[in-house]
Amino acid sequence: MSATLLAVALSLVSAVAYAAAAVAQERLAARTAGSGPGLWRLLGTGSWWWSVVLNAGAALLHVAALKYGPLTLVQPLGALTLVAAVPLGARIAGRHVTAGEWRGTALTLAGLGALLVTASGPAPDDTLSLPEALAVAGATAALIGVLSRRGAKPGLRHATASGLASGVASALTQTVTVAATDRSGPLLAPQVIVVALLVAAFAAGGLLLSQTAYRGGLGAPLAMVTLANPVAAAVIGLSLLGERLQGGVAGFALAAAGAVLAARGVVLLTRSATPAPEDPHAGLIVLGSIPPQPAQAAPAPAVEERGPAQSPVAVAP
Repeated sequence: MSATLLAVALSLVSAVAYAAAAVAQERLAARTAGSGPGLWRLLGTGSWWWSVVLNAGAALLHVAALKYGPLTLVQPLGALTLVAAVPLGARIAGRHVTAGEWRGTALTLAGLGALLVTASGPAPDDTLSLPEALAVAGATAALIGVLSRRGAKPGLRHATASGLASGVASALTQTVTVAATDRSGPLLAPQVIVVALLVAAFAAGGLLLSQTAYRGGLGAPLAMVTLANPVAAAVIGLSLLGERLQGGVAGFALAAAGAVLAARGVVLLTRSATPAPEDPHAGLIVLGSIPPQPAQAAPAPAVEERGPAQSPVAVAP
């Protein structure tokens, strides 16, 4: 039980760090929405590196949590990232958390509590084999390519791809962590090196995909990332790692009810946590913020009146 509590505590701190990183990424995306910065421009932005540091710290805490808890327990706690991002984003934006946001938070926490009861199994002792890891990586990469194909509008598709990449990275990270701490084999075994490279690739890809998704705002993309991440990891854990929900049929029913509550909470948070876009150019008029005024007819040019003696028509002698 102590290992499970430690995994939960590490996951909570990791969720807060991920939330801070998401808010930082969304603010960066809002400031550069018109320019659409590429990778090289992001590398020269200080706020981007601050979000990378936060994501890296959160990832390390997540890795530690996976060492002490099963994948089906640690991944659902990632939904708390959205719960933490709501008050954090509201505070930075200088506004209060709405009633709808509080209701969404309560439902999400209730659903996560139900999932925790059914997913509180022993620490993981099974890992993906190298062929399984390569198969999972290949299938996920193909799906990400379809979701984020060239020309796709930044938003929920990129967010879904980011969540899938992060979930697969977590599953592969668990494999690396367990294999690296196994004293019966070499630390730098070929399987560990290959899977570690896959983890780095999916982690970096998920970070860049989320940055693209946040150009459409924080609420809906972050909610989609939050949902896709544990779904991908849970599918891998239940199908390939031999993890099971606790409590039999009753446990499965409780987990299903918890998933419905958490999904409803995430939807409420998505609808409520979307503030009006802030003006990136202080003091300038935003297009569409002032209703168009009816056009005024231009004044007619003054016409000089001419008398009969001033007629321009020539008279024959």
